[in-house]
Amino acid sequence: MSQAQKNGCPEWRIILHGFVDGELDSVHAAQFEDHLVSCVNCQAELERVRAVKEIMDQDGVRWRPPEALRSQILSMLSLEQAAMASGLPQLRPATALQRAMELIRQWSFVPSLAALAASAILFASTPSQTMLLQDQIMASHVRSMMADHLTDVLTSDQHTVKPWFNGKIDFSPPVSDLSKDGFPLIGGRVDYIGDRAVAALIYRRHGHIINLFIWPAASAARTTTVHDGYNMTRWSDGGLVFWAISDVAPGDLAEFEAFFRASTKG
Repeated sequence: MSQAQKNGCPEWRIILHGFVDGELDSVHAAQFEDHLVSCVNCQAELERVRAVKEIMDQDGVRWRPPEALRSQILSMLSLEQAAMASGLPQLRPATALQRAMELIRQWSFVPSLAALAASAILFASTPSQTMLLQDQIMASHVRSMMADHLTDVLTSDQHTVKPWFNGKIDFSPPVSDLSKDGFPLIGGRVDYIGDRAVAALIYRRHGHIINLFIWPAASAARTTTVHDGYNMTRWSDGGLVFWAISDVAPGDLAEFEAFFRASTKG
C-alpha cells in the first residue's frame, strides 16, 4: 500500500491515476492540481506512479507474467459470464482484464527487478467483477460531490423525485423521504454504471452524503464492505439491486438500509 493510501486521500486515488494518464477533463484536472498543492501524500503518490510508468515505458523492459495469471484471467472470464447470466451490469471493455491480456501478448521476460516490481503492481491481484463495479460506484459517488452535480432534481418531495425519472431510465425506482428517521432525501439524478443508466437517490446524514444507486438485476445476497475508506452495502428487492455508499459510520448506513427497506414495503 502506498503512503498516500495509508495516510488518507482515498477519494483522490482514481482522480490521480486519471490525471497521470491524461484522462481527466479540464475541470477535474484543475481540481486535482489545486488539491496537489497542499497534499504531500498525493505529491509523493504522483511521483511514485510516474516513476513506475517511466520504467514500464523503457525500451526492452519486458516481463513474462506467471502461469498463475492465466488461471486468474480464466477465473475472471467465468465471473463475467456468471455476472451476465445474473443481470449484473457489465463494465466497459477498457477494464484491467483486457489491459492485462493485451500486455500478456506484448511482454516477454527480461531479468530486471525494476520491471518485475513495476509489473507486480499491476498483476499482484486480478480484481473481480464485483470489485470493478465497486470502483465505478465509488468513482460516481466522489464525482457527484466534486463536480457540483449531486442532483438533477433537487427536492425532498418523493412525489416529485419518483415521476422525474419517467422516460429517463427503463424502470421505476422506489423513492422515500426518510427525514423522520434522520435521513432526509436531497433529490435524485441519472447516473451511468456498468454500461447502463441507473437511478441515484441522494440522502443526507449529519452533513454526510449517501448515494443510493438502483437498477434492475437478479436477486443477489446482501453484502457490506469498506472500499477505499467508504462504507458500501448491497441488497436486492423486487427485481432491483440497491447499492448504498457513504463515509458515514457502518451503523448509520445499516440504519439507512433498514429504514429505506421498511418504507418501500406495503
